[in-house]
Amino acid sequence: MSRRDSRTTLSPTTIPALCGSLLAAGFLALPATAYEAVQVSDGGSIKGKVLYQGEIATKKIIPTKDAETCGSIREDPLIVVGPDKGVQDVVVYLKDVEKGKALATPAKKSEINNHNCQFEPHVQAIPVGSIVIVNSDPVMHNTHGFFGKQTVFNQALPTQGMRIEKPVKKPGMMRVECDTHGWMLAWVYAAEHPYYAVTKKDGTFSIQDVPPGSYTLVAWQEYTDATELPVTVKPKEATQQTIELKKK
Repeated sequence: MSRRDSRTTLSPTTIPALCGSLLAAGFLALPATAYEAVQVSDGGSIKGKVLYQGEIATKKIIPTKDAETCGSIREDPLIVVGPDKGVQDVVVYLKDVEKGKALATPAKKSEINNHNCQFEPHVQAIPVGSIVIVNSDPVMHNTHGFFGKQTVFNQALPTQGMRIEKPVKKPGMMRVECDTHGWMLAWVYAAEHPYYAVTKKDGTFSIQDVPPGSYTLVAWQEYTDATELPVTVKPKEATQQTIELKKK
């Protein structure tokens, strides 16, 4: 077959369709709009409480090694609820915020500590940037962070007292495991804007200096479904919001 015969011929109707497909693919590949830091002079706040009315589920922890450090068989709660139904360690944040106050650099770097074969804290929220992995135990840990199935870091800590800083540049909810002690689990929410909080022991939270407008407020807890609800912030006013979690 000649070179002329081997060429592919595009019909007049095929060319526009092909161009449209390429343009669509290009648009799909475009990154999301980056968060814009601006001065907020008339911001309001969102204050509230997260509640849970259901049964308190537990997870059986069976340490399979390093018993002197890791302890014995126990039941750990999957949700920590106070006497008035307030839920501790819920990550509350505004979704898809386009602009607002700058994300401040914390005075102390965020840490996750391997202590008694548990991660401390179990749940935390940090600004994107980095996190320091600490081993306070006299046994080896291997701290492994994931966004979905993608590894963020995978760090062996063979000796007690080790402190290693690892980058966390992508926003989102990160699951942290120990490859040496399979029952260990923690959650780290990395934020690209400052409009987030973690609930206190009584389930309360506060998000400050929010630009006036309408938003989606998200409450995330590992045992329940993530709850989303609309919220409107008015200039220099506090919006009160009660959030009730439901079991998955």
